[in-house]
Amino acid sequence: MDSHINTPAFSLFNVEYNLLIAEELLRLRLSQMIINEKIKNKEFKIPIHLALGHEAIAFSVEASMEPADQLVLPHRNLHYNLAREKSLKPIVEEFLLKETGLAKSQLGSMNLANKEKGIVYTSSILGNNLSVATGLALGKKVRKENGIVLVVLGDGAMEEGSLYENLVFLRSNQLPSLVIIENNQWSLATKIEERRCGIDLKKFADSLGIKFEKLVGNDPYQYFSRLKELKEYSMSNNLPVCIEVELATLGYWHVNTEGYAPPGRFINYHAGAAPTVNLLEWPLIEESTDDPLFVLKKYFDENQLRKISAKVLLSLQEELL
Repeated sequence: MDSHINTPAFSLFNVEYNLLIAEELLRLRLSQMIINEKIKNKEFKIPIHLALGHEAIAFSVEASMEPADQLVLPHRNLHYNLAREKSLKPIVEEFLLKETGLAKSQLGSMNLANKEKGIVYTSSILGNNLSVATGLALGKKVRKENGIVLVVLGDGAMEEGSLYENLVFLRSNQLPSLVIIENNQWSLATKIEERRCGIDLKKFADSLGIKFEKLVGNDPYQYFSRLKELKEYSMSNNLPVCIEVELATLGYWHVNTEGYAPPGRFINYHAGAAPTVNLLEWPLIEESTDDPLFVLKKYFDENQLRKISAKVLLSLQEELL
């Protein structure tokens, strides 16, 4: 798929285009499932954060990017790297710390960047990447460069002073930028509601005069269309936009044994393997809109999706031979 797309998000008159998007989401899901199997088999020596369930926003960000745009990522960045690189092998080899890896074994997982594909910085430090993104946005303005800076944060970064300070700076200096917050309602293995008060991002953004958007439902066609509109607004008005994406990191489970946690305790892994997820030709994890692949069934027959998925999986497996 091209690095960016100018076709409307979903068109009844462009079946081939629509199928390409479905194929891309399946590639992102199956690539992560292959990596998940390798984590289970203890093939990697580094921590890896999967993003099963995050595929719709990763596709939409990638598809909306232009050549002059810059993308800044957090430690959970696998889905964006897969979306931008278009290839699984160099990322797997980077995780295996091989010289043939995407960054020649120098960056591993939590700091994986890819400047050739517009991923200019990735940080394992919570909230640090927003400060860097703000500097990049200022640099674009000073040098009168084209393009926009997009930065992705997790909901844990909402608690950092960096979020407030940088949104104030971006707004005060009229710097076009998209600040995208992936909110899966968890920090490590603890639910937000268990450890802190709620944070109303809309009120927070409104207090600074920053446009706010909340994306819900994991529909890649709607997300892509809306992101392009928000980019245009940001660049036309020289203002940041704050975007909260409501999603679920799939692969959770319930504890059944004594000792580790109370029996029945709901667990959402932070890093490492998703133990309840197995590699399958049809990689749907959950029959709900928490799963972007379930959302695809609004547009396509499941048998059609299954055929595409089998083809994508075979291609990925052949790539790694």
